[in-house]
Amino acid sequence: MAPLLLLLLATAHGLVPIHYTPELASSDLGGQITASTFVLEQPRCVFQEFPTEDIWLVVAVPEAVNNFNNSLGPGTPERAFQEFPSSAPAYMTLNTTLLNYPCPKPPGEITVLRVGSESSCARDPSRPTCNGPLPGPGPYRVKFLALNGSNPVAETWWSDPITLRTAQDPSSIPVVGSGHSGGMIALTTILSILFAILLAGLLATLRSSDSCGCSSSFSKPEAVSVRRYNTHHVYDQPAARL
Repeated sequence: MAPLLLLLLATAHGLVPIHYTPELASSDLGGQITASTFVLEQPRCVFQEFPTEDIWLVVAVPEAVNNFNNSLGPGTPERAFQEFPSSAPAYMTLNTTLLNYPCPKPPGEITVLRVGSESSCARDPSRPTCNGPLPGPGPYRVKFLALNGSNPVAETWWSDPITLRTAQDPSSIPVVGSGHSGGMIALTTILSILFAILLAGLLATLRSSDSCGCSSSFSKPEAVSVRRYNTHHVYDQPAARL
């Protein structure tokens, strides 16, 4: 009975605002913000009281937040990712049901959503709800919108602005040695000249030693020969010859 009353209330007075603000996932997870993606916490235990069929993530430029029209549903040209942000100031993506946002959260389960992770459909107009890479650093603001059929039922608050990382300009990267002082450069030059003089002197010395005909090689020593000799008692004595 309560869900039906909430649905009637939403129909009569517009969307029911939910006091929940989308937020980035913990930085401990890694890759929280890149040059084309960011990671959000899933909206667990947020839409359980509403008769919803689909829950969508709305990504918008900050200028579109105040005048955002919830009646423009997903798939329309004004909500197509391929037209964002030039012709469409917002798009809708990552639709799912409450079954994928169980409450309470199972212990140890990672409950995050990566926005901008689907590159295969980024240029495919037949996929207007593509979760494609974000086209620039932003900033961007997001909210979750619950639909019952084509009728919006409930919405969260808009997030704080989310700015992506930007690649560093190669020309701004300092070159090794570019920050050396004039004194260091002069000292390096002097040492280089002294080394060149020392090397030239060493080469001149080697050339002069070769021109004198001196040989720096060692001759192989002759083999030592041992002469044969007999000890005194080996010779015959005169008495022994008689």
